[in-house]
Amino acid sequence: MASLKDRQINAIKQMLNLNQPISKAISAEPVWKLLIYDRAGQDIISPLISIRELREMGITLHIQLHSDRDSIPDVPAIYFCAATEENLGRIAQDFQNGLYDVYHLNFIAPISRQKLEDLAAAALQAGCVANIHKVYDQYLNFITLEDDMFVLKHQNSDALSYYAINRANTQDAEMENIMDSIVDSLFAVFVTLGTVPIVRCPKNSAAEMVARKLEKKLRENLWDARNNLFHMDATQTGAFSFQRPLLVLLDRSIDMATPLHHTWTYQALAHDVLELALNRVVVEEDPSADQQAQYGATGAKPKMKACDLDSRDRFWCTHKGSPFPTVAEAIQEELEQYRSSEEEIKKLKTTMGIDGESDVAFSMVNDNTAKLTSAVNSLPQLLEKKRLIDMHTKIATSILNYIKARRLDSFFELEEKIMSKQALDRALIELLKDPEFGLPEDKMRLF
Repeated sequence: MASLKDRQINAIKQMLNLNQPISKAISAEPVWKLLIYDRAGQDIISPLISIRELREMGITLHIQLHSDRDSIPDVPAIYFCAATEENLGRIAQDFQNGLYDVYHLNFIAPISRQKLEDLAAAALQAGCVANIHKVYDQYLNFITLEDDMFVLKHQNSDALSYYAINRANTQDAEMENIMDSIVDSLFAVFVTLGTVPIVRCPKNSAAEMVARKLEKKLRENLWDARNNLFHMDATQTGAFSFQRPLLVLLDRSIDMATPLHHTWTYQALAHDVLELALNRVVVEEDPSADQQAQYGATGAKPKMKACDLDSRDRFWCTHKGSPFPTVAEAIQEELEQYRSSEEEIKKLKTTMGIDGESDVAFSMVNDNTAKLTSAVNSLPQLLEKKRLIDMHTKIATSILNYIKARRLDSFFELEEKIMSKQALDRALIELLKDPEFGLPEDKMRLF
């Protein structure tokens, strides 16, 4: 069965191929296209499809909906955005200005009947009804980060936080909006999977509110024979359609310790100290302590570099769940392997006479040609390996600087001892009073 990530990628590719089946789109002549998205649309696409892959699908330009844009005739414009009042107003403005000849409108979540009528009225007023070729509800209102891991939103995610749900002054209307937003995103997940879940949750909690709303939404869709979003996939899977996933909805209150606990694995540390978001971290080009001291003395800002950490990175996939010391050792091993391969190529160059000893080397050419050909063929992979080693060295060095500055290793060990009910070397109150023992935020988390 295809993973959630694969299914969402296929849905987006189908959208970018002007909503044709992927097999048909590949066999057809490539069409130059323009992609216009809002922040939410960008967050959904960026962890899944690289800029190079967008170009291969004919996307010549991808720009923000609310940026200043010029008219580009004879190029289809694919919109991918949420159906908010602000976004629809900007689309209506594009109609009025006649920016494009062909419009393909794709909404991240379903557009309401009233908003669709308002959009149609704007198109009539602008005289561009014939230019709107398709309008789609995509049901892609979630962000997939790994094969089977997703988050509901990135922009304004505080609106769905534990605090937003549990604060004392939350109004009933606000709570309804939060619940509806969560339910819409979960519904989109299962539409993308093409299957109806079995829903379970504890009683008398926010999780139960979400579960009941989701169950109602699923039931209403299954009753609607004409617009059943799960019908097609059920017929395609045939004999296996009886298999349904289990959705367990839990309230954060059942386990408050886990999000506060200091971590020791590579991925968790990157998220904790480097603010890993949408499979990307931003680190200093030279994160060494000496360089940081130099920046502090001169007042200059350090150069920053964005690093993508996704399924295409073999090292990341292998070691993201490893303890940090293991990751440091693995980086060193990778570096030694790279240096070994580099030395092998240098030896081959010497043997082949590339360094000047051509008379001696000539008799050995036939023996070493195959080896040299293999080395040349492996050069792109070798360069990519070097790039990844350099990137992970920068990330690991940045994390190590944070560990030293904030004593994160000590916090982790203390919390492990507390959870396993072991005796502490120093009383907790002494550690909390010690001004040199970590930051106030870390002490609060320990407490």
